Amino acid sequence: MSKLFYLTTPLYYVNAAPHIGHSYTEIAADCLARYHRLKGETVWFLTGTDEHGQKIEQAAAASGQPPQAFVDGVVERFKALWTLLNISYDDFLRTTEPRHVRVVQACLSRLQQEHALHHATYQGWYCTPCETFWTRDELASGSAAPSCPSCQRSLEAVEEEGWYLPLRAHQLWLHGFLKTHPAFIRPQSRYNEMASLLEHPLPEFLCITRPRQRVGWGIPVPFSEGHVTYVWFDALLNYISAVGYGVDEAKFSAHWPADVHLIGKDILRHHAVYWPIVLHALGLSDEQMPRLIFAHGWWKVGEQKMSKSLGNIVDPFVVVRELLKAQPYAADVYRYFLLRDVPFGQDGVFSEDALLGRLDADLANDLGNLVNRTLSMIERYCQGKVPITASIGCAVDDEPLRQETLNLAGRIDDALAMLNFAQALEALSQLVTRANRYIESQAPWQLAKAAHQERLQTVLNVLAEVIRVVAITLEPFMPSVSASIWQQLGMGSALRRLTDATRWPGLLPGQLLGKREVLFPKT
Repeated sequence: MSKLFYLTTPLYYVNAAPHIGHSYTEIAADCLARYHRLKGETVWFLTGTDEHGQKIEQAAAASGQPPQAFVDGVVERFKALWTLLNISYDDFLRTTEPRHVRVVQACLSRLQQEHALHHATYQGWYCTPCETFWTRDELASGSAAPSCPSCQRSLEAVEEEGWYLPLRAHQLWLHGFLKTHPAFIRPQSRYNEMASLLEHPLPEFLCITRPRQRVGWGIPVPFSEGHVTYVWFDALLNYISAVGYGVDEAKFSAHWPADVHLIGKDILRHHAVYWPIVLHALGLSDEQMPRLIFAHGWWKVGEQKMSKSLGNIVDPFVVVRELLKAQPYAADVYRYFLLRDVPFGQDGVFSEDALLGRLDADLANDLGNLVNRTLSMIERYCQGKVPITASIGCAVDDEPLRQETLNLAGRIDDALAMLNFAQALEALSQLVTRANRYIESQAPWQLAKAAHQERLQTVLNVLAEVIRVVAITLEPFMPSVSASIWQQLGMGSALRRLTDATRWPGLLPGQLLGKREVLFPKT
């Protein structure tokens, strides 16, 4: 079985309903998955939910439900959102599933049998919201009541016994691995952050268990009855449990290593330090490490990070359903805004005004206008059929537009190789703008009035081909809009491939157009 493109999101923690940050990661992953499928590659897109730990216990208790019933309800909210946003995942893993529990327990047993774990009593500070222990050395000095370095909340002093994975014993290896694999973490600022971290001693150990008396909701440790698995150790293993690690070697070898782990920057340390160390402790080689960990930024509201306490959480359901009152492709509009407005990796600021501005400027006035005007003129002047032309390239304005159109796929490929979704959409937007200018310069209505039929057909044929390429390359970003344009061109069920965007012509002269619709109605 040949290696396929294996793409993951983090497992979303289900102590609360999904918000814009969750949707951002998921949409970016979906776009990347669709793009690689468009290129003809076999893709495995994994997502899912992280369902154990103290925060889940507390949230379930507050709701008056057992933990399993609580997480079942929240998981359905995530799945409903992914359906609303047209997310094309191949596998959805829940950490409460037997297939995952089995692998987690097998990994724990292997590490314990190979004496890769250490049993001891731990003294330190615990952050319940982050599910993270901190040593005194990792905290700011001089404070009687230290706060969490990640979330700035108060910490709880704890002393408990458990099982520990040595971190510092693997630090030299990880430090060297990062030096020889400079593309392992992206963007560059995050790589620099982790490389700097490894210049200093890591905590000696990472506690990978919790006592049942304190945390009852977790995967039981097979060799220690009084303990459950630390939620982060449990969750990270999803990337290999989902693809058959230790169970189905053929499946595992076909999928692993992961090509891309997409995460938020707040969980970079867990993925760029703890995760490779876990894999290394399990005996995986350098060649078996994930190929890329990409940590994107946060979405803020104004200058503030979103938080439940501030009451500024952006609910994707609310945003999309509000848009649906006026926009038939509201989910695609939302997808476009998140991917277009901020370079992937940087923080973004969400506002309804910014979203509506993108809708009006980029989508309604540019893309929607191009499609509607062109197809309307083909209906009016060419009986609704793809124009026949024998004179492409005869006019000085035809060839530059044709070349820019044929270059679009390469520009998008270059951008997405760096996970620069905004740059890819900028290239697409530039082509749409150029095509609209071509309409104004060629003035098909004047050609029709002057009975210059051959030139009129050439101009409309050029525009129809541009729209065809736009429909193909738009699919990963706005799949429903892309499908509508495809149908309006009369392409029906014809398969779209990226290679088709590098060919001209791609439409059959005389081909009947499909039913027209307004993509982005004016409000």
